[in-house]
Order: sequence, then structure tokens, then C-alpha cells
Amino acid sequence: MKSTPISPPPPEMVLGRAIVADLDAGLRREWLVTNGLGGFAGGTLVGIPTRRYHGWLVAATEPPVGRRVLVGGLIERATIGGTTVDLHDFEFADGTIGGGGHIHAQSFALDGSLPTWTYAIDDALVERRTWMADRSNTTYVRYRHVRGTRPLDLEVGCLVTDRDFHELRRAGADDPGPLVSPMKDSVLVRWSETGTPLRIVARDASFDPAGGWWWGFRHREEAARGLDDLADLYLAGRHRVRLAPGASWTIVLSTEAAPEADGEAALDAAKARDGHLLHLAGAERSSAFVRQLVLAADRFIVARAIPGRPDEPARPGEPALEGRSVIAGYPWFNDWGRDTMIALPGLTLATGRPEIGASILRAFGHWVADGLLPNDFPSTPDERPEYNTVDAALWYIQALRAHTEATVDNGLVDELLPVVRGIVDAYISGTRHGIGVDGRDGLLRAGEPGLQLTWMDARYDGRVVTPRIGKPVEINALWYNALCTVGPWLRDRDELALGTSYMSLAEQVVKSFRRRFWRPELGHLADVIDGPDGDDLALRPNQVFALSLPFPLLERAAARSTLEAVGRSLLTSYGVRTLAPSDPAYAGRYEGDRAERDTTYHQGPAWAWLSGAYAEAVNRVAADRATALSILRPFEAHLADAGLGSISELFDGDAPHLPRGCPFQAWSVAEVLRVWRSLAGE
Repeated sequence: MKSTPISPPPPEMVLGRAIVADLDAGLRREWLVTNGLGGFAGGTLVGIPTRRYHGWLVAATEPPVGRRVLVGGLIERATIGGTTVDLHDFEFADGTIGGGGHIHAQSFALDGSLPTWTYAIDDALVERRTWMADRSNTTYVRYRHVRGTRPLDLEVGCLVTDRDFHELRRAGADDPGPLVSPMKDSVLVRWSETGTPLRIVARDASFDPAGGWWWGFRHREEAARGLDDLADLYLAGRHRVRLAPGASWTIVLSTEAAPEADGEAALDAAKARDGHLLHLAGAERSSAFVRQLVLAADRFIVARAIPGRPDEPARPGEPALEGRSVIAGYPWFNDWGRDTMIALPGLTLATGRPEIGASILRAFGHWVADGLLPNDFPSTPDERPEYNTVDAALWYIQALRAHTEATVDNGLVDELLPVVRGIVDAYISGTRHGIGVDGRDGLLRAGEPGLQLTWMDARYDGRVVTPRIGKPVEINALWYNALCTVGPWLRDRDELALGTSYMSLAEQVVKSFRRRFWRPELGHLADVIDGPDGDDLALRPNQVFALSLPFPLLERAAARSTLEAVGRSLLTSYGVRTLAPSDPAYAGRYEGDRAERDTTYHQGPAWAWLSGAYAEAVNRVAADRATALSILRPFEAHLADAGLGSISELFDGDAPHLPRGCPFQAWSVAEVLRVWRSLAGE
């Protein structure tokens, strides 16, 4: 990072009392800060933890996917004169709401990437701001007495735990809780000798060690999924401080041995980092929409050590290589091959950080085996990756092509050409899971019973919901684009014969594709052909990629008809439906327990990431840039809903298209940002 601080622009988003003081409105909105390691802090706008993943410190103890909740809540109380109010809110097992802090909230702002609340107490305003240090499991919570005529007495207590973030923890009646050790300006909390140490640093404050268990916190989103929803937290004492008008105080929550204790210095660093990210993206003068998406994109890029080749685990004591990866979404997803490659151009090229994209391409290329890219990236040397996708390797080639075009630098292609050539050759000769070229038509087939190899990968109770065995439409669009990409690369590097053979196969693919997928009687493409039960003619969005990818496959009349068919039946304000409402299997709402959600995941909900491809198709086929931008514009307002400053994973297929699924989704942010900047020129 450059040493000269770059000031970010004013707050991108401000929400007033109509939202922040309304319980229902606050519960459907979530905030998030991250640390570039996979760790994060996040919760609802009103403070009630509705998910097991909510907390003020969720540390990446085994970066990037081994994460533990260490601070599940804060008890906050402010006293001015004779008025005392709680700033926190919790929901308990019997459904009662404790604290009531939200009714005093005057506003919420995203100041760059920093969530900031303001509370009104008599004539005073109290501000709470939070952020995480980059590459550190450290959360800062800063309180400022913004305005007032009297001193403010502030009391803050940490509700601690130590659990995997996928699990909730209940305490037994005889559980003594953690060992809480007060020190100068800090408190050390430890549950066991081998447990994760938590340091609570609080300068210039008195500490009352009296604590104990708080029982029965309810997490309503877990209840809605039919999962266990109750947890217990331990109050590790309380810090007290008096703030004069204009003064501020910061409490630091960290697993680090010596975290930065100066809250003001840490705040300056966080703001400077926001400014630097906008500078790299060339977005200082862009719209607030673009600036917020640039900052949102950074949340998903994480460090990941590369322990060794998949066939050669790292030897004991051998240092791991530094690498990068992409968290698919917060607060519960890991980093996956398919999501990473789809999101990569938007997260790195559209943000002016191509070197990170190159690092990720190198890291994942390290793990290609039998022509396949891992979908589940391993965390430790003794773990084996899962090679259960047909499209991740094809999206890898597209990400490399996009990187090369954006940087006008062929060096990475030279380096990774053996990898992408190996992918294409493996697909031609045939590889795992029935993936291989059908010599009769040149099209790519894939699949075997019990596996889900495409992005429509929902599975419940051993049943694959959308198996799509055969020749899926988007897989063959990606296959054609892979041939048209790698073939010229080879020819330009004195491998004329092989490159020419790839291009000859591409010619066969496009002819077969037009003949076999196009259904003039329907006016659109088949979703899958040559499946176990014949052709699947369901109207799904996957066919859009035959129009949007760099090398389209359809002639003009068929392309226009296909685009219109998808638009009429599948387009919504916030994405493209995964199945037409006229289909008997259509499900318009994504809700209920796990069984209901998993079996409807790709059966009607609208996915935001598909909006990028659809908008590109509109621009290309209809030559209508204004209409293409209008497809993406609703997401500008969505930034103030669900995952604040970000874009949700999916939305109900039925109006009013409520946000569902993961509230902070990498490929949603990436695709909207990539296509918007490309079409709008900002």
C-alpha cells in the first residue's frame, strides 16, 4: 500500500430512523466487516444475532475457512445525566427482546466500508463505529460522544464464547465458563489451555470482573431452517469509561498477542485502506453505486496458503506458498473453484487489482488434476480437494482470457498454458465423472448418477435435485469458448497443429450446437440434451451464456428469439429466475427448512449473478446499452437492504422478489460491478 493516505469520499449510504429504529426493518438488514483472512464480524442492523454466524469477532483461526466465534455480543449501556439507555438488543428463548437499543438509534451509515450507528439520548448523540484490521483477527469498536452538554458514562461488556462458527454452544449447569485474567489495559479470556486466546484491550477504562452466564439467546434464522437455535454466552466483566463531549474510546477484540491498541490510529489505517482501494479501481469520481461495490468486492478476497501439490503433500516443516482465494459468500460459505473463477474478473479486474487475480489463477492452477479444477479447495496438507464440477475448469480458462485482455500481458498465459492445454486435452480424451467429448458431434457430455457437476448443484438427503446429466447448454457454450480461446494461444506460440485442431473442433461444436440445442418451435434452447431420459427442454437461464460469452454460438434471429424468451419468463428486478413460472416444478419462494430450501434452490429463485450475463446479452444481441444498464440498476437500491453495501445470493422468483440466501455473495457483487463498469464506462 502507498504510504500517502488517500481519503475516501463521504458515506455511500445513510439510513434514518424509519429503518434503524424499526425492529422488523432492522432484522432483515445485516452489516459485515472482514479481515482478508476469512475472519469477520457481522450481525443485524439492530444488533440481535439471528444467525449462528453473527458475532463481533469471528476469527479465522485456520484461514480462510476454519473460523470460530469468540465474541457473540456486546452489552452496551450509556448514561447521561439521569438518563440511562441500553444500546444493545437480544432475543431470548421465550421470544422476548432484551435491551431495546434500536429505538434510540437515529441513523446508520456505511462510511466507506465502516458500519457506523448514531444514537440519540436527550441532547446528546453517541456514535458506534466498527471495523477489522487487515490480515489480523482483530475487531475495533469505537464509541464517540459526538454532541452533548454533559459527560457520557459508557459501560461495555463482552459476551464471549469459543465455538466453530457452524455450531451453537450451550453451557451446562456446572460449566464454570472461561478463565478471565485482567491485565493492564486489557483482559485475557481463555476457555482451556489449548483454546483460542481472546484479548480485550480497553485503554483508559476501569474494569469490573463480575461476570457470569447469560442463557438462552435465540437465533431466529436458525429456527426458520428447523435447526438448533439457542446458545449461551459468558459475560467476561464490564469496562467503564467517562467521555466528555467530542471524546472517543475504542475497545479492541483480538486473538493477536499484541494488537494495535490505539483506536484512532487503527481507524486512520482503515479509512486509508478504503481510499487506496478506490484509488486502485480508479473509482474516486465514480458513482456511489460503483464505489460501494468496489469496497464490497474487497471483502471476498482472502489469503490462502498453498500447502503443496495435490499429488505431493507438503513435507513436514516445508513452508506453504502464499496465495489468494475468494470466499464465495458471507457469513457461511467457503472458497470454491467455480464461484472463484466466475467472480474473479469482477473482483480483481474491475477493481484495478489484476495482480491478485494472477495470484489466484496461479494458486488454483497448482491444483488442476485430470483436467479438473477443485471445487472444494483443501485447507490443510492432509486434505484432498474435491473435483466435482465440469464447469470450474472452463470458467478458469475464461478468467485467464479476461485477465490477459485487460492487462495486455501474455506472460501469465505463457506460464499457465500447460495447465489450460491439459484441461482441454483431458476433456477431449475423457476424464472423471463421465466428462468427455462426444466424437459424433464434438459436444461435451458430463455427469453420472448421484453427482451434481454444474452450478445447479443442490442436493438433499442423497438426492440430486437438478442432475442435468448429458450435454448441458452452458457447459457447451463454455466448451466452445475454451476452444476458441486456447486454440489461438497455441497457434501464436508455434503449436500450429494443435491450435488448428482445437479450432476445427470448435467449428464442429458450433454447427452441432445450433442444430441440436436450438428449438424453433419453442423459440429458445434446450437446457440439456442426450440425458438419460432424453432432452430437457425446460426454460432455464443457462442458455444466456450462449449469447453473452465472448464467442457466441447463435445466429441473429435465434439469438434474439432466445433472449426474448428468457426475458419474458425469467427476468426479475433482481436477477434471472432459474425456472419458468409456467413449469410445474417452479417454486416462487425460497424459504422453510433445509429440505424446502435445498429442493427449490434452482427451481425458480432468481439469482443475482445471472444479471451480468443477461445484461451483456441484451447489449450484444439488441445493441441496447441503456436497456442493458437498466437490468442492473435496481441493485443500487438493494445495497441498502439485506447485506448492507452488498448484493444477496438470490431472490424470490415471485414478486416482490425478497432477498434470500447468503446476504453477501461474491459472484453477485462481481458480475454486477464488472458489467456495469464495462457498459457505463465508469
